[in-house]
Amino acid sequence: MDYKDYSNKLSPEQLRKLKKIGKIAGTIFGVLIVLAIIFLLSLNWITDYIWMDSLGFETVYTTILGSKVMLGLIGFLLFFILTYITLAWIRKSYFSHFHSNQLPPLIENRKSSRLIMMGGALFTGLIGSSIVQGVGWEPFLKLTNYASFGQTDPHFNMDISFYLFVLPFVEFIIYLLLGLAIFFLVLEIGAYSVFNIYRMSRSAQLHMGVTLGIVGLLLAGTHLLAPFKTLLSNQVNIFQESVVYGLSYTDNLINIPAAYVLAAAAVIGTIWLIILLTRGNINAMATPFIAYIVLVVLAQGASVIVQNFIVSPNEFSREEPYLEHNLNFTRAAYDLDNIDENEHPGNNSLDKAMLDRNQLTIDNVRINDSRPIMDVYNQLQTFRTYYEFNDIDIDRYEIDGEYEQVFIGARELSTVDLPSQAQTWVNQNLRYTHGYGVAMSHVNKITSQGQPEYMLRNVPPEGVLDVTRPQIYFGEEPYDSVIVNSEVDEFDYPSGDENMTSRFEEDAGIPLTGINRLLFAINDGSFRMFVSDQINSDSKLLETRNIVERVERIAPFFQYDEDPYIFVRDDGSLAWIIDAYLTAENYPYAEAHRGQENYIRNSVKVVIDAYTGDTTFYTVDSEDPLMQTYQGMFPDLFTEEVPEDVQAHFRYPEMLFKIQAAMYGTYHMSNLEIFYNREDFWQFPTEKYFNEDTEVEPYYITMKLPESDQEEFILMTPYTPKNRQNMIAWMGVRNDGEHYGEKFVYRFPKQKNIYGPQQIENRINQDSNISQQLNLWSQGGSEVIRGNLLAIPIEDTVMYVEPIYIESSNETSLPEVKQIILAYEDHIVMEETFDKALDSMLQLIDPENVADEPEQEEKTEEGTDQEEEPEPLMGAEEMLREISEMFDAYQEEASQGNWQEAGKIMEEIESRLGEIETEE
Repeated sequence: MDYKDYSNKLSPEQLRKLKKIGKIAGTIFGVLIVLAIIFLLSLNWITDYIWMDSLGFETVYTTILGSKVMLGLIGFLLFFILTYITLAWIRKSYFSHFHSNQLPPLIENRKSSRLIMMGGALFTGLIGSSIVQGVGWEPFLKLTNYASFGQTDPHFNMDISFYLFVLPFVEFIIYLLLGLAIFFLVLEIGAYSVFNIYRMSRSAQLHMGVTLGIVGLLLAGTHLLAPFKTLLSNQVNIFQESVVYGLSYTDNLINIPAAYVLAAAAVIGTIWLIILLTRGNINAMATPFIAYIVLVVLAQGASVIVQNFIVSPNEFSREEPYLEHNLNFTRAAYDLDNIDENEHPGNNSLDKAMLDRNQLTIDNVRINDSRPIMDVYNQLQTFRTYYEFNDIDIDRYEIDGEYEQVFIGARELSTVDLPSQAQTWVNQNLRYTHGYGVAMSHVNKITSQGQPEYMLRNVPPEGVLDVTRPQIYFGEEPYDSVIVNSEVDEFDYPSGDENMTSRFEEDAGIPLTGINRLLFAINDGSFRMFVSDQINSDSKLLETRNIVERVERIAPFFQYDEDPYIFVRDDGSLAWIIDAYLTAENYPYAEAHRGQENYIRNSVKVVIDAYTGDTTFYTVDSEDPLMQTYQGMFPDLFTEEVPEDVQAHFRYPEMLFKIQAAMYGTYHMSNLEIFYNREDFWQFPTEKYFNEDTEVEPYYITMKLPESDQEEFILMTPYTPKNRQNMIAWMGVRNDGEHYGEKFVYRFPKQKNIYGPQQIENRINQDSNISQQLNLWSQGGSEVIRGNLLAIPIEDTVMYVEPIYIESSNETSLPEVKQIILAYEDHIVMEETFDKALDSMLQLIDPENVADEPEQEEKTEEGTDQEEEPEPLMGAEEMLREISEMFDAYQEEASQGNWQEAGKIMEEIESRLGEIETEE
C-alpha cells in the first residue's frame, strides 16, 4: 500500500491535523537551526567572556564588546536605511517614468521588489556594521574618554589631544559617509542611465541632486580638515616633501588657503551641478567638474612653484620657525626633551686605583653572550628532549648582599618534542602540563672549559636563590590548553629513572563544570574533553598559555615587546614581565619612526605569574595623557601600586630605547642651522658579531655614574658620526629604583679621537699575534666566533671588551669562551680570562702600580720561615717532548689538508697544556 492509497483513507480533518503537525515540526526545526547558528556564531563571545571573567577583566571585555555592538548597530541601521531609501527612490522613479506593463515583474511586483530591496539593504547593512564596529570602536572610546595633553600647537592653538583623538574619529566618519554617498551616486547613475531617465524624470534628477549635494558637502568637509593635516606630514604636494615634519612655509602660504578655497569650490560646484541637473542641462554639468579639477591642479601647481622658486633658493631662512616646531615637538613625542646632557673628557686615565674604585663595575663586565649561551643551556640544562630554553635574558639580583648582573632562562616544556608513542591526548592535555625551573649564570665568570658558571641549575633548582614554585604553566612556548586537577597526576620533573609528579595547587583556570565543559569542548573542537572520564568536578582548564598571546587577548589595543623575561620573586615564585607600548599617530610636527607612528611610551608593564597565569597591568607612567585616556576607557584594567620585588626587576625596554636613541641621533642638535643641514648626525656603530659586520644593539651594563655613589643597571648604546667610525657620544638610561627611565648622554670632545667599536674590531684584525692565533684555531677545524664588543665607560675613560668563542665542527659541540680581548687606548691584549687580560693591560698602561704589589707582598712575608719554594714540575721534559711531537703531527695533518684530524690534535694539545697549568 503506497502513501497515496493511505492518504485516500484519511478524512479531511485528519489530513488537516497532519499538515498542521508538519508545519509546527518544520517551524520548530527551523527555529532550532537558527538557534544553532546563533549559538555557533556567539560561542567565541561566550567563551571569551568566561575566560576574561576568570581573570577578573570582564569589564574590559564588556566595554569593548558593548562599544562594538553599539557602533555595529548604528552602522547597520545607517547603511540599511540609506540603502533601502535609495533603492525605494529608484523604484519610485521607475514607476513615475514607465507604465507598470513596461517594467520587469520583479520590479513591478511590490512583494518581490521589497524582498530585493530588503536583501540589498541587509547586505550593505552588514558591510557597514562590520566596518563601523571593526575600525571605529577604539577611536570612539578614545574620543569619549580622552585626556588633555596640556600643550597646544603653535598655529591653530589646538590641544595635542585634538590631533590624536578628535581628528581621527571625525575623519573616519566623513570618509565613511563620503564612500557610502559615492557608492549611492554610482548606483543611481547606473539605474537612471536606462533609457536616459535622468534627462526626463524629475524624481531621478531630484534623487541624484540630493546625493550630489551630500557628496559635495562631505568633500568640502575633507578640505576643511586638510589644514590640520598639514601639521602631521612633510608632504607639501603630490610631488615634493619639505625638510620640515609638520607645517612648513609652503603649507602656510599656499596649502592652507587653497584648502579653504577648495572647500568653498566643492560646495559651489555641487550647487551648480544640482541646478544644471534639475534644468536638464546635462552637457553643461562637465563645467563644474572641470572647474574643480582646475582649482586642484592650480593649488598643486602653486605649491610646486613656491617650493621650487621661493623656498628652495633660501630654504633655511624660510623654514627656520617651522624647523624649531619640528625639533621641539619631535623631542616631546619621543620623550627626549628631558635628557641630561654631559661632556665626557675621554681621558686616558685608567689605572689600578680607578679599577679598585669601580670594582663592582669590573666584576659585572659581561664576557658571555646570550646567543651562544642559549646553545649551552639547551645542551647542558634541559636533561630531556621535551625541555627547551627559548631565550636567555639579562637581569640583576642581590646575591648575598652583592649587586650582580646575571643571565637567566626558563626551562619550558614542548610537548611536540615528546616521543611519537607518547603523543597521546592524555599526555598532551593532562599529564605534560608545565615546564620546570630556571637556569641562571654569572655574566662575568666562566669555568676552565669556557662554559658559564651557574648560579641556579638542575631540577629541582639548586643554587643561590630559593625557587619555591618552579613549575612553569605559562611561558613563551606555543602552548595549547591543558587541564589540571584531573584524575591523572601531572609530570613534574625527571629524577633518575623515574618521573616525579605533582598537582596544581591554585584556584586559577576555568572550572570544567556544568555547561563550561560543553562550551569549551565545542570551542576547542575536542570531543575527548567532553567525554573523558579523566576529568572530574575539580578539573580546571588553563587556556591561552603563551604569555604574548595572553596579554594580546586581554588588551589588544597595546603593542607588546617581543622579548618577555622571567624573574624570581622574593617568595620564590616565577613570573614574566612584558613591556607594553602605548603608541599613536598624528602627533603634530613630529617625525614618524615607522609608518605614521610618531608617539610612543612604555607606560604599562605586564606581569604574568608563570604558575597561575594571573596577569597584572602595572601603570609606570601615570602622567602620560595616552595612559590617562586608556585608564578612562578601562579603569579596572590597571594596577597603580607596584610591589618592590617586581619593580626591582623592571628593565627599560631595548626596543623603545633604540627608537629613542635613533631619533636622538638627529634631534639632539639644538642649533637650527646645524639641524637643518644634519651636520652633526649620529648613528649606531657596527661591530663584528658572529663573524659578520652588524649594527651594535643597545646593551645592559652595571656601572657607577659620576653623580652616584653606587653601581646601577644601565642600558646604553654608543654613537658614531655619520660615515665615520670614531665614537662621538654614548646614550644611557637608568633602570633602578626612583631613577628608572632617566636618560642621559655623554658627548666626547670633537677634537679628540675616541675609538669606535668598528675601529677596535679593525685593530683586532690587524694585530698580528691575535689574528695569527685566531687563524690557527680556524684552520684546526674549529669555528672562531666573535662575541659582542662592549664599550665600558669607567669614570672619565672607556675600555672595550670582546669574548672569543671556539666551537668545534661536530654537531654536539658547545661554544666555549677561550679568550677575552681587552682594548684600551692604543693597546690590545688577549688572554684566557678577563682578570688576566686586565692584568696584562695594567702592565702596559700602569706598570709602576702593578709592579708595587709583589714588592709589598715580599716585604710582608720577609722575616718569616713559612715561605715555601715551589716544587719543580715532575716529568716536565717528557711532557714537553710529547707536546712537541703532537704539534709536529698537527702541522703534518694541516699541511695535507686534513683539518678535522688536525683539529682533534690541537684539542688534545690544549687539554695537555691545561693539565700542566692545573699541576702548577
